[in-house]
Formats: sequence, C-alpha cells, structure tokens
Amino acid sequence: MMSSNWFKDAVVYQIYPRSFQDSNNDGIGDLNGIKQRLPYLKKLGVDVLWLNPIYRSPDVDNGYDIADYEAIHPDFGTMDDFEQLLSATHENQMKLLMDLVVNHTSDQHRWFQESKKSQDNPYADYYIWRDPVDGHEPNNWGASFNGSAWTYVPERGQYYLHLFAPEQPDLNWENPEVRQQVYNIMRFWLDKGIDGFRMDVINKISKVPGLPNGPITEGEVYGDGSRFTDNGPRLNEFLQEMNREVLSHYDIMTVGEMPGATPEMARKYSNLDGSELNMIFQFEHVSLAGNPDSRLGKWNDRPVKLSQLKHSLSRWQEGLDGSGWNSLYWNNHDQPRTVSRFATDDPGYRVKAAKMLGTTLHFLQGTPYIYQGEELGMTNVHYTKLEQYEDIESLNAYDEYVKKEKIVKPQTMLKYLSHMSRDNARTPMQWDETQNAGFSEVEPWFALNPNYQEINAKKELLDQDSVFYYYQKLVELRHQCPAIRYGSYQLLDPKDEQVFAYLREYQGTTLLVINNFTAETIERDYDQGKGKLLLDNYPKGELSRLRPYESRVYIL
Repeated sequence: MMSSNWFKDAVVYQIYPRSFQDSNNDGIGDLNGIKQRLPYLKKLGVDVLWLNPIYRSPDVDNGYDIADYEAIHPDFGTMDDFEQLLSATHENQMKLLMDLVVNHTSDQHRWFQESKKSQDNPYADYYIWRDPVDGHEPNNWGASFNGSAWTYVPERGQYYLHLFAPEQPDLNWENPEVRQQVYNIMRFWLDKGIDGFRMDVINKISKVPGLPNGPITEGEVYGDGSRFTDNGPRLNEFLQEMNREVLSHYDIMTVGEMPGATPEMARKYSNLDGSELNMIFQFEHVSLAGNPDSRLGKWNDRPVKLSQLKHSLSRWQEGLDGSGWNSLYWNNHDQPRTVSRFATDDPGYRVKAAKMLGTTLHFLQGTPYIYQGEELGMTNVHYTKLEQYEDIESLNAYDEYVKKEKIVKPQTMLKYLSHMSRDNARTPMQWDETQNAGFSEVEPWFALNPNYQEINAKKELLDQDSVFYYYQKLVELRHQCPAIRYGSYQLLDPKDEQVFAYLREYQGTTLLVINNFTAETIERDYDQGKGKLLLDNYPKGELSRLRPYESRVYIL
C-alpha cells in the first residue's frame, strides 16, 4: 500500500486545454501549447497540473463525452505529444493529473454502439437500460442539462439513462465487467507515469436500486433524481474496490468531484487510512446564491452573502480536520470567474479583490487549486447576446426557461448567464495584448474576453505588484509554512458581513488571517498589533483600519 501524502503539500493548477495555448494555429489549445507554457507554470511555483479531458470525443460537452479513453483527441495532438508533455512536466519537477470521466461515456463509444444493438449482446448490460412504463420513460427524472434523463432506442425497445446530455449514457457500475474495464483504463494511464486522477461526478456511479421517481417542484416537468443517484448505496464499496485494485499500487493523488456531498460523507471518501480517495470537490460554497425560484436552480445574479460563505467553508474546515482532507477552490471550468462571483471585477478594485480572495482560500487547510487565469485576476466575460454562448448547459437552460416554460424574460436570463455561465471560465487564456491575446495567430475557437489588453500575463509579469506575483507568494508561503498546510482552524466573528477573519494554529505557531470583502474602509481590531505582519495586499497602513478588499496575515 502506498502511503505518501505529498498531495497535502501541493498546489494544483487546472488547465482547460482547449483554451490554454494554441501551438499549431488552428484556433484550439493543444498539448504542445501546454508544454510551451511550462516555464510560466514553473515560475508561478505550482506542483501539479490537472488537465481537463484530452481524450477522443465528439465534444458535445467539451470533452466530457468520451468516445475512446486510450486515444488523444486530434484537436489536442497525438499520444506522442502527450508523452512528451508528461516527460517535460516531470523534468520541471511538476506532476500531471488526468481527468477520469467514468460515470458516463459518449454515445459514440464502442461499448454503447454495441450495447444499443440488442438486449443479448456482450455489451448489453454495460449501460442502464429499462423497459418503458405505460409507453413512457421508466421514471420521471430530469437530466442535468434539462429535459428527460431517458432516451428511447428502437433497436432494443428500451430507454437508456443519461444524467447529463442524451449523448452521455451512464455506465452500469453494478456490472463487474464495467468496473474492470474502468480499472484497465486507469492502469493504462498510470503505467504511462501520470500522477493521479480528478474523477468527474464520481459520486453518481451508484444508483439506488429500482430507480424510484424523484420529487417534483411545483411547475416543473421532471422530478429530481439526485437523492437516488448521488452518494448511492454502493459508492464506498466501489471506491474501496478501485483503491484495492488500482490506486493503492501507485504513488498518486486522487480527487473526486462529488456534488451534494456533506462533510460527514467526505470523511469516508477522503479518510486518512487511504482506503478510498485523497480528497473530494464539494459544491456547497459555490451553490450558496441559488435563485429564490427553485425551478431556476443555479441561474441568478445575486451576490453571495458573506456570513453564509464563512459558515460553509468553516463547516468543511472543521468537519475534515484530523479525519479527512479538503480541496480548496474558488472557480474551475464549470464555475464563473472568482473576482466576478465573490468580490468585484470593477477595474478600480479588481487587483485588490483578486489578491484578497487568493489569501482567503490559500491560508485554509487543504490542497489549493488555481484555475487558469485566476492568478491574473481574469474576469467574467459579461456577454449580452445568446449567440455569444457556446456551453450546452447555458444554451439548454435558456431554451428551457425562456422559450419553453416562459418563466423568465430573455433579458433577465441573459443577466443570469452573464453571472453564472460556465462559458465565463472557458474564454482563451490571456497571455499578452497582441491580437488574439497570444493564444493563437488565428481566430480562437471561442471569443476572447475583450479586456485581455488590460489583463494579461505579459503585463503582470512586468509588474511586481501584480496578481500573478501575489499568487506566487501565496504558493511559496504554503510550501514554507507548515501551519498553513496542517494547522487547525478557528473562525472569528461568524456573523460579520464585511470581514472574513480566522486563526490557524500548528505546533505553537498561530496565524491571523483578515480579509475585507467590501469596497469600504472599515475598522476592525483583532489584537493584530501583537503579531508580525506576514502578508498584505496594500502598502503598510493603519493597524486597525482595513481598506477596500484588503487582506492581511499576521504571525501572532
């Protein structure tokens, strides 16, 4: 059994390959582009690179619909390109994490193409098939991307389950042959030398037997099946089997994406005996400001209430201390940009706000994840027209709520998309102020954020007071200071709606972390005068006065 805990000391940088760097001028980011930018990532100081899916895919959901797990998508390069990137990453003393998407495949995957032919072929039970009920779907579940979670296939006379798009059929994890096929895929990549996996919606692989109808909100067409698909009855069993058969034989890190998980559940999934995963991605803190109209779910433009954010993050800090391990993130490929979401992207305050948010997160206990461009303070793109969007979730939501159900006006829904769409995170990386922001010499696959001439890596690397160098310092401090990595956590003033302040303590070292989440200058006294200032995102100021979006860290 491997017992290395290097993941606890690491900082991870997430790369969305399609939008990171184009090396062959086809407008799409690729593996050689990532290799080209390794010196930049080395300069930032990160330890691990996590790549979103690079497998062969029809790209219905930007690579999360995989047609061949052991082949590279031609848009990104070749297997030789991947192996060169992996080697170069290791030569630069960084590790590489792959995205593992095994709750579902593409409907173009060979397994599904065979499975749908009949009810008695070798792949017939690789997916979740059910007979019609009274001529209709087997149950009332809705899919995450809107519409029914079931699609009918005449050849079999049955429906198949897809919790996401119809082109993403769910695998049947109850079938031991499916599990062994998945483990073989994992070994294929681990034997190449990769350093672990981020596992996409891994807590949906065990469904409640019988697949009961879900509750229906008034006005909704479909039921919510999440209570029967998330954190199901055999999930721990499946993860333990995966660990015994594969994970425990390699010195790697694993993180499981688990919407709907609680700290109590996470203590099992990320337990310290190493029998399942190292950590999970939970969604609680990024789901706080849902729409009051429950039919609209995440679609809103409301600010997050600070007391709720503090309560959520503190619940996880306290809940896993000494019994599990946290992942720490503000944004990723599925979430809007952090400065736009949790602070402000107003040009007057954006830099201070980005640094403040970085401080808040990176001084918590857990493994921090930096999403590409976060270290530059990149912002939401603020689209105003539907045709500017590309993401299937956003387009389906507009179609469902504006055109079909007519429960929200077009301009209101566009405001919601501007605030919450996944496309905000997927605009190309902003490298410099030249045409196409140094991402490509041709028009990119997706439009650039127009502010790239003001916000870009070249400009920030020339400015010692930039967001980039502040993040570099955050990474450096985490590497140097055990109290940041391992210290206990204590929230101060839970009901304060302006300041997020907390203590970290480890082996006699106490850190006081103070973050002003407002554009106001405010007075706060935490006895900080007794300590030594370790970090501040402003020049030295008055001891008890916090300037707009100011962050300070003291060693007491």
